[in-house]
Amino acid sequence: MAHVIVVGGGPAGLSAALFAEKNGLDVTVFDTDGTWMHNAHLFNYPGVGSIDGTSMMENLRAQVDSFGVDRHQDEEVTDVAAAGEGFTVTTDDGEYDADYVVLATGANRDLAESLGCSFDGDVVDVDVTMETSVEDAYATGAMVRAEEWQAVISAGDGAAAALNVLTKEKGEHFHDFDTPDTATETFGSFGEE
Repeated sequence: MAHVIVVGGGPAGLSAALFAEKNGLDVTVFDTDGTWMHNAHLFNYPGVGSIDGTSMMENLRAQVDSFGVDRHQDEEVTDVAAAGEGFTVTTDDGEYDADYVVLATGANRDLAESLGCSFDGDVVDVDVTMETSVEDAYATGAMVRAEEWQAVISAGDGAAAALNVLTKEKGEHFHDFDTPDTATETFGSFGEE
C-alpha cells in the first residue's frame, strides 16, 4: 500500500489526508496546529452556515481520525528530502519514509524550497493537480497562492493532490464519489445529525 505523508494540519492537509485514507492509502499527518483557522470565522464555506475556525478544525480532525489517519499532533517536520523513489520526512522524534508527500504548511514555503521545488515568484509552482516540479511531491493552499487564502480553496487543493495520488496508484483517473446508499455502511455515521 502506498504511504502518503502530509505536512500540515489545516484545511488543505487534512482534506488531502481524508481523501487519500478513505480510498485505501496509508496516511500520516504531521499537525502542529499552526493553522490560521484559529483566527477565522466561516460564513462562506459551502454547507457550513456559520462556524468559528477552531471548531471547524476540531470537526475536521475528528473526521480524519475516524478514517484511521495516523496523525502526529504537535510533531514538527524539520526537513523533507527525496530518498530513492520516495521521500524521507524528518522530525525531532525521528525519520519517516513515504511514497508521496503533500506539503500544506500555509505561507511557509521553506520545506518546498529545501526539497528543490520550483517557484513562480514567491509561490511554489504546481500544476492543476497540485504536483510540484519534484515528482510525487505536492504543495497546497497558501504555499501556491499569493493572496487566495480561503479555507475552501485550500481544502480543494488538498483534495486535488490526493486524487492525483490515487490516480497514479490505481492506474486510471480516480473519482471519489460516495452515494447515500453506500456511504453509511462503508464509512459509518460521522457527521450525521
